Amino acid sequence: MASDREEFNLCGPSHLTTVDWGNEDHQRCVAACLVQGIYIVERDRQLKREGSEALALPWWESFNFKLIRHLKDDADFSIFGGIYEYKSPQQESVDSGVPRYVIAFRGTLTKADSITRDIELDIHIIRNGLHRTSRFEIAMQAVKSMADSVGASSFWLTGHSLGAAMALLAGKTMAKTGVYINSLLFNPPFVSPPIERIANEKVRHGIRFAGSLITAGLALSRTIKQAQQPQQQQLQLKNLSEDPLEALSSWLPNIHVNPGDHLCSEYIGFFEHRGTMEQIGYGAGIVERMAMQHSLGGLLMDAMGVSNAVEVEEPVHVIPSANLIVNKTNSEDYKEAHGIHQWWREDQDLSSHIYMYK
Repeated sequence: MASDREEFNLCGPSHLTTVDWGNEDHQRCVAACLVQGIYIVERDRQLKREGSEALALPWWESFNFKLIRHLKDDADFSIFGGIYEYKSPQQESVDSGVPRYVIAFRGTLTKADSITRDIELDIHIIRNGLHRTSRFEIAMQAVKSMADSVGASSFWLTGHSLGAAMALLAGKTMAKTGVYINSLLFNPPFVSPPIERIANEKVRHGIRFAGSLITAGLALSRTIKQAQQPQQQQLQLKNLSEDPLEALSSWLPNIHVNPGDHLCSEYIGFFEHRGTMEQIGYGAGIVERMAMQHSLGGLLMDAMGVSNAVEVEEPVHVIPSANLIVNKTNSEDYKEAHGIHQWWREDQDLSSHIYMYK
């Protein structure tokens, strides 16, 4: 039996009868619905819903999109993503704000046919190893091919939860080559203890400050140790003089988070803490920049001699610049705070702030 949340007529954005492509709220609603379309098309596949019984179609056709390609996992053959093409209605001029294509990725589906593989990928995110998975390789090939064929300005990247992590990593990979893709990311996981949920602001700041000092110290120690090896000296000296986040600083993904979702809420504190460290002075900003480039868990494992347990370098969630959109509406529970559905509702209390890496 289908859930009400799978049916567009019952759950979709009924208020969005006409899309203003220059309106960021409308862009957010459409992107979230396209992600939901990937969730539902996979559920249609699992439940063998076909023809009039299939529920996915309205989630993209309502906005004049056509799903032209499924992205399938090579391990469990589930549909984890899709490529949409915008089909302009007859006699309608294509607005400059309309994406010609959208690549969307769903998050974890807690259903028997897909949960094992999805959880495996969630673990790869925790271990900072998503880039080594075959699913990400399939996603990355699709993104690169699209950028090569139509140009970065002609399409969007979007995703939710696990899918947002994949879109974020794909966007980062392209940004490092100077290709900046408009990205709308919903509840992307931030691998960290949920410090943002601590009520006392001074305690939160103290924990983050200590974390930055420890991470930067371990990173510097590792770099010096590696530089003592003759064949590594020139490479490490070069690495010390370069800022790998500088190449990413011009990319401004739209990160959507909810304070009640502990999987993504730390983005709020992450950007606020970075600003605080810059204001402190006395080299605190430099410490934070070094800390951002490394995984604390990976550095601790490396210091203990445990190799290949966790990647040491820059975690997936670390981005230097972003437009951070926070949903301040009270959520009844974690499921609501993490859900994709909140992002197309019109009764949400949203705030946004642009953070630029300097």
